[in-house]
This record gives sequence, C-alpha cells and structure tokens, in this order.
Amino acid sequence: MQQDLFTQPDAVDSKNNSEDPVETLYLDPERLSFLQFYRGFLNPDRAASLFKTLQKDVPWRQDRIRIAGKEIPIPRLQAWFGNIDAQYGYSGIALTPIPFSPTLSEIKNAIEATCGDNFNSLLANYYRDGQDSVSWHADDETELGTNPVIASLSLGETRRFSLKHKHDKSFDTLHLDLHQGDLLIMAGETQHHWLHQVAKTKKTREPRINLTFRKIYVK
Repeated sequence: MQQDLFTQPDAVDSKNNSEDPVETLYLDPERLSFLQFYRGFLNPDRAASLFKTLQKDVPWRQDRIRIAGKEIPIPRLQAWFGNIDAQYGYSGIALTPIPFSPTLSEIKNAIEATCGDNFNSLLANYYRDGQDSVSWHADDETELGTNPVIASLSLGETRRFSLKHKHDKSFDTLHLDLHQGDLLIMAGETQHHWLHQVAKTKKTREPRINLTFRKIYVK
C-alpha cells in the first residue's frame, strides 16, 4: 500500500505545529533516518524570479550513462557547481565543478543559515517536461561522507518525490509533492537505508529546476 507522506500522523514530530517553519518526518521507528521539510522556503515571487534566471543562465548539459553495455542520455539536464576541489561523479559520469554564481551563493547561504549545515557543492537538475526523471537511487557515494545531508530546493513545476526502503518491504513507499519554493532536507541515515526518485508522468508538466546542495569531502 502506498501512502502520502504528510497524511501519516506518526511520521511527524509531535513537537511541531502549524506555526513551525519546519516539519520533521522520521522514516523509521528508531528516528535514525529523517527528512526536514520547509514549505514555501522561498516566497512565490522570489522563487519564480530565480527559476527564470537559472533556466536562462545555467550551462545545462545532458550527460550519458552506460546501462547493460549501452550508452544512453540521462532523461534530464544537469550542471555541477562547487569549490574547485569538489570533484564528483556517479554512474560513470565525472563532474567538474563550475564556480558558484552570486545568485547561487546567496541561496546556499540562506539554506545553510536555515538548516545549520555547510555545503561546498550543488547538483542542479532541469526537468524539461513530465518525461524527464531520475530513477531510484541513493546519494551514497563515498565522497559525500558517512551520513550526508542533502538540501533540495524546488523551483518551477510541482513534481512528485518518492522514497522506498532499500531492503525492508514492510515499509510503505512514501510520496511527497514538491512545490515551487519548497526546501527538503534528507539527513541522518537516510542514504544508507532509503532510495528516492522523481518518476516520469504522462501528465503535462511544465519545466522544473531542482537544486541539491551537498558537501564533498576532499581526500
């Protein structure tokens, strides 16, 4: 049975109320894997302006991955930003960082001040329509550290973000609709035990930009 993440009373920190700026959602009974969700982190006008700026100014690229011996384009555009030594890669894709623009630095600083974590890199994803997607995965590459904190800011079209446990099928698949200006933070042991995705949809969807801030540990 699939459930909407925010209709589960037991998943929401009992200390939160409607006036709190953040909802903490625990993914397991031990409260080791959890999400923090800031609804409307950016106001609508700021979010819309930022979306237009990034859509135009980011040097979007479409990388290719090899699956079953066949090289195919990934179903979205992306760009990697960060400090000069924040080298990153996944699924055979090597990403060399582009320096943060003043706009992205401003957003990064605001997120850091809100969540209390520091980030030195950013993977930006551009979903052009409902057929652009990211498949089930965990952000568990070694350069992200033991328990990586991933801060994800959504701009543009609303898309559904889903999570499922890697091994234990007794956990339901969880769904969360991310709207323009929402900030979602994955923390604790989430990347060890949970996979996440943004699935394709046959419904008409306008473009969406997702900014995922993270910290690369340099060897």
